[in-house]
Amino acid sequence: MKSESKHIVITWTDVDRLINYLIPKFDREFNAMVIITRGGIIPGGLLAEAMDIEHVLTAAVDFPAEIENEESKLMAWPQFIQFPADEQLAGRSVLIVDDVWGSGRTSTAVKNRVLAAGGSPETCVLHFNPYRNLFGKTHPDYYADVAEKFVIYPWEIDRGGGNRILAYE
Repeated sequence: MKSESKHIVITWTDVDRLINYLIPKFDREFNAMVIITRGGIIPGGLLAEAMDIEHVLTAAVDFPAEIENEESKLMAWPQFIQFPADEQLAGRSVLIVDDVWGSGRTSTAVKNRVLAAGGSPETCVLHFNPYRNLFGKTHPDYYADVAEKFVIYPWEIDRGGGNRILAYE
């Protein structure tokens, strides 16, 4: 793991270490997973395979960006671009997976929607940033590490497709 002044760069080896750290931490079995796109796709896939979870669903959430005031922007209601049907979640123990919990808005919005559908959700991320968290003492149910800086994952580097991260520095 390489640390820079404003961000931290995570390698594939670091991802393996984080996943291996998380697996024994789960204190119950899950029979469904909701992966938050896009950041949760890779960690969610790795966890689903390792935990033998076959009922894997995705959720895409957006928060309006056109709000001018930064404080109001943080309080904006989520827009669910894609979300599983209630009957796919009702009565299931659901692990919600994303890459990072910064403000916590996305994971919390998905958790609340799974609860409303009749599921029993718990949240999981690779990194938790307690300094950006908007939910006081509420935090992910499972997280592998604390990160105070912006995290750059290996799947975010440029592979010739114009991604925002140009290369490992």
